[in-house]
Amino acid sequence: MLFNQLGLTAELLRAVDEQGYQEATPVQQQAIPLILEGHDVLAGAQTGTGKTAGFALPLLQRLQHGTVNRRRIRALVLTPTRELAAQVGESVRDYGSHLPFRTAVIYGGVSINTQIAKIRKGVDVVVATPGRLLDHLQQGTIELGAVELLVLDEADRMLDMGFIRDIRKIMKALPDKRQNLLFSATFSSEIRRLASDLLNSPTEIQVAVNGKPADGVNQIVYPVDRQRKRELLSHKIGAENWRQVLVFTRTKHGANRLATQLDSDGLKSSAIHGNKSQAARLRALKDFKTGKVRVLVATDLAARGLDIERLPHVVNYELPHVAEDYVHRIGRTARAGHEGHAISLVCVDEHKLLADIEKLLQTKISKEVIPGYEPDPRIRAEPISKGRAQRPSGKSNSGRKKRHSNSSRNNGSGQRQKRYANRSA
Repeated sequence: MLFNQLGLTAELLRAVDEQGYQEATPVQQQAIPLILEGHDVLAGAQTGTGKTAGFALPLLQRLQHGTVNRRRIRALVLTPTRELAAQVGESVRDYGSHLPFRTAVIYGGVSINTQIAKIRKGVDVVVATPGRLLDHLQQGTIELGAVELLVLDEADRMLDMGFIRDIRKIMKALPDKRQNLLFSATFSSEIRRLASDLLNSPTEIQVAVNGKPADGVNQIVYPVDRQRKRELLSHKIGAENWRQVLVFTRTKHGANRLATQLDSDGLKSSAIHGNKSQAARLRALKDFKTGKVRVLVATDLAARGLDIERLPHVVNYELPHVAEDYVHRIGRTARAGHEGHAISLVCVDEHKLLADIEKLLQTKISKEVIPGYEPDPRIRAEPISKGRAQRPSGKSNSGRKKRHSNSSRNNGSGQRQKRYANRSA
């Protein structure tokens, strides 16, 4: 189905055409007409399925044809991470480039004063992380009484990160009469409960099977000893001339270490994770997109929401503790119908994690032993630590707690992230 068959206005179709889109994805085909008709929607959609356009386009059209209430916040989009908030905000601006609406993106890790100044000038759409939005509400620097549409994007990850209480607090600041849209990769019992509280007689759509990667992802496992993973990764990148590679590690320290090692191998690399400043994260992502950096090493939390057009290679340098995170990781490639490669370097310690992933996928992933990198059968499995939140050397736990309590709002998630960080920092 083409976008011009979905009932969108000329201004939106022009913007869509400028983005190079013609055919709508399944989630867009189902969600756009329902949202335009004013329905609350509960949508099951994985990353890479085009869900942002699925809610952003009809959201803008609803504002276009709704009550004239210029320069008051009429639409609110909540996302779990800074990167996803920035990406959604950019998409809303692109799709609304021929409409007179202003968009503000609000998240932690950057100056709140700059955000306050922008809000005071008047905005129509706000894309925010829950923690920083609560900052503004508590300081009285934002008013949500005119919100007509509320979107919860990647709601399952927001619950994983402990944002449920913040979301409920934010809902109290919204008018009772509004349209609600909830997008989630999975429909857990917690998501169902949230939907029952948030949505009014919603229409449910499911465009991706839970636990299934997007079409076009070619998956392969390379068995290798834990101490030879870096060597094998450098070999594959160099020998096969991979030009743009997103690599996942389990920890922030591991991301830093691997990026440094790959740099020493002659592969220009950067790390991106929660301990990096927002400016550093944005700079690393920009360098990666433009080709200045060949390898971007990321943790799960930092990589949530990264949208890199036609990213060819995703590497699981370490398998995640949670099988569902594997699907989210490899969803960074093969986006919008393109093909991509998902490579996993698996040592003997990770056989149980691999089995959990294959159980979720309900299929076996192809395995290939690279000559010269055959696993040593004498090596025994070692326990994989689920880790603790990284803390600077010489700092006590009590010092960390105090620092978190003082800055939990400023970093956009604070203590709420700690529970998730312990699992996949």
